[in-house]
Amino acid sequence: MIDARLLPLQRAALQPLAGFLARRGISADKLSITGFVAGVCAFGALCFGQWLPALLLILLNRLLDGLDGAVARIHGPTDRGAYLDIALDMVFYALIPLGFAIQAPQDHALPAAVLIVSFVGTGSSFLAFSAVAAKLGRKAPEFPTKGIYYAGGLAEGFETIAVFTAMCLFPGHFAVIAYGFAALCGLTTLIRWRQGWVAFSQDGP
Repeated sequence: MIDARLLPLQRAALQPLAGFLARRGISADKLSITGFVAGVCAFGALCFGQWLPALLLILLNRLLDGLDGAVARIHGPTDRGAYLDIALDMVFYALIPLGFAIQAPQDHALPAAVLIVSFVGTGSSFLAFSAVAAKLGRKAPEFPTKGIYYAGGLAEGFETIAVFTAMCLFPGHFAVIAYGFAALCGLTTLIRWRQGWVAFSQDGP
């Protein structure tokens, strides 16, 4: 919901570190893969109820996810990098609620499953919109630096990380947080479905 407003601040904050890494030959792809490894380690920590280590690893994943784009803009973005970034992100987002489900299946399995299904809705509607928009040569003016067409919504990257942070800080309230965010993701999916229906219809703009 507020990703477009935060992107300029994020780019300004990460640019010095991105420049440092780029000058030492660190590629964007390496940062993407390292960030994903951190995300997998966060999943492992969640499975064992290690909330603080999991949170730190989640935040490291997000830091590296921001840095890979910043480094890519220095070296020159590639289609492979854009593909790798979004593909790894989708798996990372699903691993976090799965970790909670494994840690306490009786309490967390159902809300985690509902949340993951809602992620499928937001992710598939996002990627389907992007694929058709790319075919038509459309650009997203709100996200000019993204490697693919970026369709915004109520539940975006910032909101997702805020929710993951809340889950790690208040694991006893995981179910309430998961159901609440799943509802927001469901609404985002419905909005994107309508946007796609209108944007890609023969009578649409």
